[in-house]
Amino acid sequence: MKAEITGVIPGSIGAELGLEKGDFLISMNGVEPQDFIDYRFLLADEDLDVEIEKADGERMIIEIEKGEDEDLGLTFAHNTFDGVKRCKNKCIFCFVDQMPPNLRDSLYVKDDDYRLSLLYGNFITMTNLKDEDLQRIIQFHISPLYISVHTLDPALRQRMLNNPQAGEIIDKISRLAAAGIEMHTQIVLCPGVNDGKPLADTITNLKKYWPQVQSAAVVPVGITKYQKNEHMRPFTKEEAAEIVRDISRRQQGFKNEIDSNFVFLADEFYFLAEQEIPSYDHYEEFAQIENGVGLVRYLWEDFEREAVSLPQRIKEPRKIYFVTGVSGERALAPIVQRLNEIENLTVEVIPLQNEFFGHTVTVSGLLTGSDLMLGLKDWRQKIDHLPEIFITSAMLKDEENLFLDDLTVPQVEEQLHCRIRVVEPQGKSIVQAIGN
Repeated sequence: MKAEITGVIPGSIGAELGLEKGDFLISMNGVEPQDFIDYRFLLADEDLDVEIEKADGERMIIEIEKGEDEDLGLTFAHNTFDGVKRCKNKCIFCFVDQMPPNLRDSLYVKDDDYRLSLLYGNFITMTNLKDEDLQRIIQFHISPLYISVHTLDPALRQRMLNNPQAGEIIDKISRLAAAGIEMHTQIVLCPGVNDGKPLADTITNLKKYWPQVQSAAVVPVGITKYQKNEHMRPFTKEEAAEIVRDISRRQQGFKNEIDSNFVFLADEFYFLAEQEIPSYDHYEEFAQIENGVGLVRYLWEDFEREAVSLPQRIKEPRKIYFVTGVSGERALAPIVQRLNEIENLTVEVIPLQNEFFGHTVTVSGLLTGSDLMLGLKDWRQKIDHLPEIFITSAMLKDEENLFLDDLTVPQVEEQLHCRIRVVEPQGKSIVQAIGN
């Protein structure tokens, strides 16, 4: 296996040895690293024989003497050198299976790799973990892991994941917990499937593994217009309200027992139930913010801290339009209210229905370029000036101006004859955008 080197930090050991972008790391002290975890482990040796393959195919072995904590200064194309472990499940709620056809290939890739769980916080089902994988996790203390549980009922989990290995979840969690591996778990909740008693039992049994199981996040199933399972549907307002009440009661009990809420609801449940987002302290360490748990509250608090640097007035009149998904309107409400206190500044929110995935998808990050062009077409015809539009970076591919439907920001700007400003969903980014 080869680890492609994509960068060498100037002044590092790698740079001094003449390593370059496009070289390949083959082995270290005779061991071929299968991933970045192996690489970091092997780096602990102070005497290294590093085998490198140059871009022209020439191979060489370089002897290195270094300090125990010294790095070689290399970055790699992928942190799993032997490829990515793919998902073998056919989950009844899988969002990837609800994607429209003819998108870029990378959007259909379903990983289920414990190494990406450690490195990036990706959720894994553990259905493809072999015994040697579990041993390696324990040996290298690969922690924390992010685990898609959904239910601890073996038979129900087998049906939900359509995988006979799915029922082994309790044994694997028990083994990892006994080894001191920290875990954060998620439950994708499906109406009439794993809610009600199955949800209650799953939360109760997960808590038995605390503190190794640090948290359990409950997130609503995502439904697009391409969903083919007739039994899958979104939660109603009344169902969401009951879930909020039930989880709140459980949180109170856990807080008294272990001084932690332990189980947390995704922000979507509060929006759907039309209830208030909990306080900042409620989310404790914000361990599952990337899972949409506490993201809105964190944004509000972060913006409030940064807002002290906002001016009282700006010199020239300016109007800004925040374009967002349906649920984003409520998330932006207090921010927009504060910005409109600035003299000469006017801020409006334009919530758009998602036509690409369907109206049941309300998050801003899944709006596409075509959604913007279609949703803003009539509005744009009524605007007699060059409008300034703010969108969240969550709509775009990382570090690229590319929407999910492969339209670019410049293409949308040209079609709508507008200026689009891409803003990170952070208080500092919003404040800086206002000042520029």
